[in-house]
Amino acid sequence: MESTLQKPALVAAGTSSKAKTLAYWAVTALFCLQMGFTAYAQLNLPQVAEAFTHLGFPAYFRVELSWAKFIGIALLLAPVPARLKEWAYAGFAINLVSAVIAHLAVGDGPEAWGFAVGTSVLWGLSYFFWRRLQVTPARA
Repeated sequence: MESTLQKPALVAAGTSSKAKTLAYWAVTALFCLQMGFTAYAQLNLPQVAEAFTHLGFPAYFRVELSWAKFIGIALLLAPVPARLKEWAYAGFAINLVSAVIAHLAVGDGPEAWGFAVGTSVLWGLSYFFWRRLQVTPARA
């Protein structure tokens, strides 16, 4: 006689995997939109260029950082090997931590570095769900 508890557990496991996938893509899409907006702003908005000058960065760094963000976004959204996604996540982590440090170093308040902290939360959730998906075995 088969236990009635086995089937609900299997259904729950399948739902859990779908929920993880949905959560990953929702948070990752928000994170990529956020980073894409900052990359666009760094390239096109004069007030963002002024902010980089305020932080003491040269103009070429702003452009270089923007294109690195666009590449990282593409790696997170494309079906690429896990190692490339891991490097993209590492690059974004370095970028976000460095942004907070740069703002704190020049004495900026939360209105300047809060955006980077909020984006870091999205980064953390995206990375968390991505790692959970890496552990979840594929089901037929």
